[in-house]
Order: sequence, then C-alpha cells, then structure tokens
Amino acid sequence: MSTVGNSTNIFWQESPIGKTERQKLVNQKGCVVWITGLSGSGKSTLACSLSRELYTRGKLSYILDGDNLRHGLNKDLGFKAEDRVENIRRVGEVAKLFADAGLICIASLISPYRKDRDACREMMQDSSFIEASMYLKSWLFTRDPKGLYKLARAGKIKGFTGIDDPYESPLNCEIQLKEKEGECPSPVAMAEEVITYLEGKGFLQSQ
Repeated sequence: MSTVGNSTNIFWQESPIGKTERQKLVNQKGCVVWITGLSGSGKSTLACSLSRELYTRGKLSYILDGDNLRHGLNKDLGFKAEDRVENIRRVGEVAKLFADAGLICIASLISPYRKDRDACREMMQDSSFIEASMYLKSWLFTRDPKGLYKLARAGKIKGFTGIDDPYESPLNCEIQLKEKEGECPSPVAMAEEVITYLEGKGFLQSQ
C-alpha cells in the first residue's frame, strides 16, 4: 500500500502479460519519440510522415499531438506556465503507457520548458525516450499555417511561445532535425532520419 501525490491507500496491480511479451507480439520495442520545437516548425508534419513511414514497414505507432490533446485530455488547461507544466506531465504519463504497451509513441508538442521535457525523460526507466528537436529556419520564419504568429505580433495572443514567452532548446537531444546546406529536408527525409536512429538502436525489432 502506498501514497502517491494526493492518492492514498493505493496498490500497484501487476499485469500477467509484461512489456517483453507485448513487444514480441508486435515485433518492435516500445519507445517515445518526443518532437519539440516552436509553433510552425513542422512538428505535426513530421509526426504524420513518421507514422506513415513506420506503417509501411509494418510498425505500430500512435501520435500524441499537442493541439489534439487539448480537445480532450487537456481541455481544462490554458497556457499559463503552471498549465503548460501540467499539460506536458499528462502527455508524458500517457506516452509512457503507450511505450509500455509496445508502441512507438510519437509525441508532437511545443513543450517549451527544458525541465518539463527532462521530467518526461525521467519517467522512462530505460533509454526509450528519444528527443527530436525541430529547428528549420526557412520554415519557421516564413510559415504561419495557423496565423498565430501574426496574431501574437499584433498583441492579440498573449504568452505565445517564441514571441513573448520563452522556448528553451534541447541541450542534448538524440535527434537534431535541421536544414542541410540551407535547404529544408522533406518530411519523408526527416522521417527517414528518425527511422534510421530507431533502427540503429534496435527499436524496430523485439529482440
């Protein structure tokens, strides 16, 4: 019996089928690919491309998109600093469950604060948290697909990351996605870069 946070007198229920058995069933190792970057940097585009490329290889993945999650799980949260912290904590916990189930979980969120991303990494008991940083200048300063930068610069959105709220870039991420010779790589090329990393670390096979 234990106490966790505000929950008292609780017990951890072990499952008769463990992570190893689940991974063998789908012939892959569960992990979290955490894509971080400013709004408009291409996170969701990469997440969708990566999921599609994994699918063509017979690998099971699931995307946790920041905006999508705010339609349900995190719809009670705003964009104050404390809400951002809770937003990332919840996503980290859900991502951890997907990885434990044997899936390749693709989390696509701005996740602006380094300590929050590090806290999600610490939730994972092994090296199955893979941080992928998006910083594509040619996209970032020319694309505004949702029109949010225009609104933020006009003062119509307050606390917008990259305008009047900070973004803390990763210091030691596993994957750095950036321009090559001034050219922005295609979504498929970036997805292939991530897949190459996953293959090299043995995540695309169960043993």
